[in-house]
Formats: sequence, C-alpha cells, structure tokens
Amino acid sequence: MTDIVENPRVPARLVLLSLAALWTCYFAVATLRGAFIGFDFAWPIVSRRLTICIVSMLVMASVWPLLQMLDRKSNLVRLLVVLVGALPLAFVLSFINNVIFADIEVTKSQAQDVIEDPSGKVRITRDDAGNILVDLPKAARSSSQPMDESSQAAEDLAPVMEDDGSGITIHTRSTRDKSYTRLDALADNAFGRYFLVLAWAALYFALAKAEEARAAERRESEYRRAAEAAELRSLRYQVNPHFLFNTLNSLSALVMTGRKEDAEHMIQTLSTFYRRTLSGDPTNDIRLVDEIELQKLYFAIEAVRFPNRLLTQIDIDPDAIDAMVPGMILQPLVENSVKYAVAATQRPVTVSINARREGGQLVLTVGDDGPGAERSKAEGCGIGLANVRDRLKARFGGAGTLKFGKRPEGGFETELRMPLELGRV
Repeated sequence: MTDIVENPRVPARLVLLSLAALWTCYFAVATLRGAFIGFDFAWPIVSRRLTICIVSMLVMASVWPLLQMLDRKSNLVRLLVVLVGALPLAFVLSFINNVIFADIEVTKSQAQDVIEDPSGKVRITRDDAGNILVDLPKAARSSSQPMDESSQAAEDLAPVMEDDGSGITIHTRSTRDKSYTRLDALADNAFGRYFLVLAWAALYFALAKAEEARAAERRESEYRRAAEAAELRSLRYQVNPHFLFNTLNSLSALVMTGRKEDAEHMIQTLSTFYRRTLSGDPTNDIRLVDEIELQKLYFAIEAVRFPNRLLTQIDIDPDAIDAMVPGMILQPLVENSVKYAVAATQRPVTVSINARREGGQLVLTVGDDGPGAERSKAEGCGIGLANVRDRLKARFGGAGTLKFGKRPEGGFETELRMPLELGRV
C-alpha cells in the first residue's frame, strides 16, 4: 500500500505562485491607477514599483515556515496570530516602499514650483523647506504700508513674510513637521500592506485546506483499493478449496476402484495445477492464454475420471489472445459444467470455452450441451456463479457483468463481459 503523508503541506511552488500572483495584481492595479489619475508610465517610478513587488514577495515568502506552524492549529488561533503578526510585517513592507522611493521623494521635495504672473511683475517659487517665495517689483516693496490694527488678527493666522531685499519669503505655518509627515506616510502605506498580508494569509490557509482535502481523498482511495484487494484475495482463495475438494473426491474414487495409474497421473497434474495457481499474487490479472492453460490442466485431471464422457472445445479470438483476466475466473464455471453436466449423464458431453472481442469489451463464455436444468438453483452451482459475479464487481465495478441460463439448442451457458485490457508483451 502506498504511503500517505499524514501532514500534507502546501508545495513551495504553489506558495511562490500565489505570492507572484498577488504582487503581480498589485503592480498592475497600482500602475493603472497612476495612469488613470494622470501620471505617465515613467520608467523610474515603474521600475521602483517592480523592485518593491519583488522584494516584498521575497520577504513574505520568508514567513512561510511560520505559517506552516499554524497548519494544525484551530481557525481561531490562526486568525488571532495572523491579525497580530501581520502588523509588523506590514510596517516592514511599508518601510521597504519608502526606502526604494526615497530618492524620488527627495527629488520631488527639492524641485521648485514656479508660478509666473501674467504681467511679469510677480514671481512665486517654493524653496527646499516648503516655504513660498514671492518676488515683487521694488516699487511694490517700497510702497508697502504698515498694517493697521484691524489686520493684526489676520496676521496671526497668515503665513509669515520676510523681505530679504530680493524677494518676500512666506513661511507656511504647518501643524506637522517633516519627520511626522514621513511617519504618517509610513503608517498609511503600512495600512494598505496590512490587508495585502491578510489576503495572502487567507489564500495560503485556503490552499492548505485544499491540500488536506486532496490528502484525505488519496487516503480514501488507498483504503478503498486495499479493501478491494482484500475482497479479491478472499474470493480468489474460495476457489482453491472448492476445486481441491472436488478433485480429492475424484482421486478417492480412482483409488477405490483400483485405478492406481490414473490416480498417480491425476496427482501429478494436480501438483502442476497448484504450482501455477499459487505462484503469483491472487489479486493480479493474468493473460487469457495462461488462464486457458490452467483450464486445460483441469480438463486433464477430470479426463482421468471421465475418459469417454468429457469432451472439450476451446475457441479463442486472435484479437483477444493477449487480453488480461482475473486469475481462475473461469474455474468455477468449468467445474459447474463438469459436475452438473458431465457427471450427471452417461453420454458424452462437450464443455466449451469461447473468447472474443467486441469493441472495447472482452466476452468469455463457458457452456455445455448437457442437461439444461435450472443449474443456478442447485447446491454448489450458485456458490460458483456468485463467486464469479462478486469477483467481476470487485475488479471492474459496473463494467463487469455475468449472465447465465439454458441454451436454445440445449445445455447451459454462462457469459462474462469485462473491459478489454491488453497485456504487455
């Protein structure tokens, strides 16, 4: 029986594919979102985003062994561990994002926004600190008047302006300093990464459940095959005692009548028969030609008992000669013909075995021209037919069938149908 892994694991290939699919979707969505809101497909941004996806995928793959430790835990434990453990991982992924995009952010912060007045008299720029610089004409700067008291309250809320002689600097009053803004961006990115981690964890546990279900199916299949093999072995072993019982009765009759040479010949043939039938696995199929040879040995044994009354006829279709059949599947049927046809009358009786191919099926028939009574109801005959029927069902399921009854021309015939399986030469 094939060994079954007790603790099925999600294959590494499947884990990496799930991560690649997740970050590929993220890359596509983020890039399309940027294009939708007006950003061009700038290679510096696209290349950095691609780098982030690859590095993030590798970081998440590194926590896969930790997720494996939760495979045998309850769903509640999994949920709690993932909800808590995803937080630091999300911040790590967010930090990676900020580091890779750091040079882009610095360049953007160092860039100055220039707004030109249509009259050409006012020029507004922004410095590295984020302050707004307004260049006014000298006349405008010299004519500027002090503010009155009514404007004092507005001054407290307005940006602070300084005139350094070349222009006016407006210091924007922000409630956030630079470091806080970066921390806020880090937390904002971490929030999005958090749900990506949760989504992948949910996908991983779904894959783990699928692996467990497949392992359970494999175990069930193995157990079912083992049960079928045990049933086939049991049914196959039922044939040997039955056959041996009948043969010993024939041998006893020969000894009692003083036919010692015939009895010796029967013993030798019986020895050859059992040597062939017991040498292999009783659950394995054998070639049809080998099955026919076994039945010829049986005919030779019974011919000693019925030298003038047992006639045989064997007709095998050449297209079916290499077909595979359950071992000794014909034995109970041949025995029935000998016992209930040959032994039941004083005239010669012909026992026939035919095999032919019909499409994808192998058709075997065992018949005789002896008395055509309702043999299936006779004691012993029904046991042999039931054994053959059960073996066909155990081996082929509904594809193996058994039919029997009186022949129109007289006698009794049994027909077996099974899928045609050709043996390898």
